[in-house]
Amino acid sequence: MRKLSSFLVITLLILGACSPSVKILGSWTSPNKPAGGYDDLFVTALTDNILARQTVETDLDNLLMEDGVNAQSSFDILPPGFKSNGVDKDQILSKIRELGNDAILTVAVLDQTNETRYVPGTTMYSPMGYGYYGSFWGYYNYYNPVMYDPGYYTTDKNYYLEANLYDAETEELVWSSQSETTNPASIETFSKTFSETVVNQLIKDGLIIKK
Repeated sequence: MRKLSSFLVITLLILGACSPSVKILGSWTSPNKPAGGYDDLFVTALTDNILARQTVETDLDNLLMEDGVNAQSSFDILPPGFKSNGVDKDQILSKIRELGNDAILTVAVLDQTNETRYVPGTTMYSPMGYGYYGSFWGYYNYYNPVMYDPGYYTTDKNYYLEANLYDAETEELVWSSQSETTNPASIETFSKTFSETVVNQLIKDGLIIKK
């Protein structure tokens, strides 16, 4: 039973390590936010990486719509490689409003840092019965294969992200959150966890109402 319990603990730790963790460091909400929240969001990820942008925007759109909030990806209005010249500001905002979007959700990576840490080694012992002490070879043969995992240094990659929500009519910032994730295994797994974290925080802060 003890060996089975140890196996389950180790398995859970391994599975937990495979799932990216996204932690909200803080959020701010404007006193001018609408009491009933927003119903239709224009979603854009501010990155030149097309795959990352498309994955994050799609996951955010899907989660918002599952909660009864309309969502629109930015690709139709801001295609890959688009660079604003400042003159097209009114034209872009006009298109967003024509879609019926009442708020604009932006996502951006603020910073990325590396942190080196030491992971100590572990030694696993198994309980020995008296019979193993009866002879040198019996004792040695049982004790020798003790499992030892030496310590090592590893470098964690920490990403700091910001999600902002702007009122589509006034362009005023009405909500902002900062979050952190460490060692994301892939953009797909990270995007789903990050999107769930952002949408849940929007609901918690009253910017959108789950229907």
